[in-house]
Amino acid sequence: MSAHGRTRGGSLPHGPAHDAEDGARHSARRGTALSRRSFLGGSAAAAGSLVVGFHIPFIGSAAAQGSAAAPEINAWVVVHPDDSVVIRIARSEMGQGSLTGLAQLVAEELECDWARVSTEYPTPGQNLARSRVWGNFSTGGSRGIRESHEYVRKGGAMARTMLVQAASDEWGVPAGECRAAASVITHAPSGRTTTYGKVSAAAAKLAPPADVTLKDPKDWRIVGKPFKRLDTVEKLTGAQVYGTDLKLPGLLNAAISDCPVFGGKLKSYDDSAVLRRPGVKKVVKVGDSAVAVVADTWWRAKTALDALDIVWDEGPNATLSSAGIAEMLAAGLDAPEAIVGNRNGDVKQALDKSAKRIEAVYSYPYQNHATMETMNATAKFTPAAGGEPARCEVWTPTQNGEAALAATAEAAGLPPAQCEVYKLHLGGGFGRRGAVHDWVRQAVAIAKEMPGTPVKLIWSREEDMIHGRYHPITQCKLTAGLDDEGKLQALHMRISGQSIVAAVFPQMIKDGKDPVVFQGLNPPGPEASIGYSVPNLLVDHAMRNPPVPPGFWRGVNLNQNTIYLECFLDEVAHATKQDPLALRRSLMAEHPKHRAVLEAVVERVKWDTPPADIDGQRVFRGLAQTMGFGSYVAACAEVSVSDEGDLKIHRIVAATDPGHAVNPQQIEAQVEGSFVYGLSAALYGECTLENGRIQQRNFDTYPVMRMDTMPKVETVLLPSGGFWGGVGEPTIAVAAPAVLNAIFAATGKRIRELPLSKHSLKKA
Repeated sequence: MSAHGRTRGGSLPHGPAHDAEDGARHSARRGTALSRRSFLGGSAAAAGSLVVGFHIPFIGSAAAQGSAAAPEINAWVVVHPDDSVVIRIARSEMGQGSLTGLAQLVAEELECDWARVSTEYPTPGQNLARSRVWGNFSTGGSRGIRESHEYVRKGGAMARTMLVQAASDEWGVPAGECRAAASVITHAPSGRTTTYGKVSAAAAKLAPPADVTLKDPKDWRIVGKPFKRLDTVEKLTGAQVYGTDLKLPGLLNAAISDCPVFGGKLKSYDDSAVLRRPGVKKVVKVGDSAVAVVADTWWRAKTALDALDIVWDEGPNATLSSAGIAEMLAAGLDAPEAIVGNRNGDVKQALDKSAKRIEAVYSYPYQNHATMETMNATAKFTPAAGGEPARCEVWTPTQNGEAALAATAEAAGLPPAQCEVYKLHLGGGFGRRGAVHDWVRQAVAIAKEMPGTPVKLIWSREEDMIHGRYHPITQCKLTAGLDDEGKLQALHMRISGQSIVAAVFPQMIKDGKDPVVFQGLNPPGPEASIGYSVPNLLVDHAMRNPPVPPGFWRGVNLNQNTIYLECFLDEVAHATKQDPLALRRSLMAEHPKHRAVLEAVVERVKWDTPPADIDGQRVFRGLAQTMGFGSYVAACAEVSVSDEGDLKIHRIVAATDPGHAVNPQQIEAQVEGSFVYGLSAALYGECTLENGRIQQRNFDTYPVMRMDTMPKVETVLLPSGGFWGGVGEPTIAVAAPAVLNAIFAATGKRIRELPLSKHSLKKA
């Protein structure tokens, strides 16, 4: 087995992956490796959640790198003589369950024995050396399954076809007379049987079929079933290795401090006293803005770093504050220039003619990903020697192995074929470990100063908090025009605020437009479309980019856009004395899938029947719905607010239509987890700036939901078939607006600025 992550008892990535190294070197010698420049550019684009298309050449025996004892049938499937099956998973596992779900998709078409399945990660270096046979490694935007389901299923189907063909060749019978089930091949007329393990070596020598027919979903036996996750045992026993756990021979540890002001630089430092401390090996300048201490243990490195005398050049952003950023965004709400994301009719004319206008301004703050495992990477830089070229290896939790490889090559100053990244399970990702790999670059820079020695860089929690890639800050001004009967005739949504794409992938901005800004507000279509028909609609964006680095934060812009729209529609309903559900229904005639999930929620909660009191407190409800990441979702929150203003969220019922449901139990877990994340953001999540610095440095000032405040979550799964949607992110977006609408119903107070912890809910 190659030395990359494996579940169910496989070896762990504690050493070099020699097959990947040999493959990369072979690729370099034959001249087929990409140039460093072209690879870096391509991988940077692939790191984003917008890249959707590529060709997957399934490789048969000619390029197989599996050993004779464990033949590789194709890039996705390795079958051992004992009938155990290794399924290779290119996407990252960070708690969302993609590893198990993708394995189910392959196993379904492979017709193997699920009890004998394990998984492993191929490396990005192997992918490069093999002409990107595994395609896109990016795991973000809830795309892990929905954008790779077809080709991984084909991988399983092709492997099954080759195994059956090998058996039929051995028996001298037509392959059409043979069938496969649970890793056993049976010749129907004679009753003869054999197993996958017995014919795997012969199958690996066959040419893959030109095409295969995939199963009809009605015939699925593995997909659609609540199978247990493949990585649970290792997590329960503590055997699962995360980046911070990794140990290598001769390992040293590094702690780092970057300038606390965005855009600032390192001016000077005095390391004379620090270098005399026990265990300290070296103090290293990293780039032009950071300094690191390398020691035999991380705690010695961290305490030495704390004692280091550092002088910062704080640069032009030393006076930046939250108040100043808010003023910048507010100016964009009425700016004459804005980029249109969605438009129909004539909003200006309709608003001018409206019998009544309703207007509100909402805002959404910076938020940190706050992963439980901070950013970390272990790097080893081996100089050229004995005719062998220089090499750089990195072990790291990453949402995109190819982007991590690109960052490694760039920081090492080497061709990608002379680098490798060994991907580890993530202790949380949420988008932080996807598009930007700043910690990998830092680890490589430090390792280059300690040649031949593996160095593990771990960010402290404080470093992680003040050097995040934050959920972008925005404000939104909404204006509704109503006719004499109170019907909504016009809606203008002006978003003012930050563009993630402009900061991370500026080459993808076309005509000034960041399409990600409009998630959930687009015209009807497969990606994050609006679920209402308004005769005159205008959604536009005044881009305002403060010098705080934004990033793709779980749910991205669908989060605040759903708050803006769903809470404002609630305002319109109450202003016109309509039931919030009735108003939504009146606008959803042309959006049956949006309406279906909403109807499922109101049916479950019995919307027309008032909820029972709890502990002497009246309970109130709020609704929200949206479409994003390919799925349709809706939620109803039930809350109570005491006379003293104490909020209790009792229950959230959430409906999801992801098209196809690969693992229902896993989807339920994702929905529940998404509400933990979404409610944490709504109740507490805010990063503020003063003197150019993020003020929230740890969980004491950036709290998250605790078990005693978490509501009961009920998941209604409505897989309507015909499409593949994501499940990790969509329901986050309906958590906050459902709760905010319920709070209004309970208190009459309309909260338009998050987090909720900033507001008093005490009744007047």
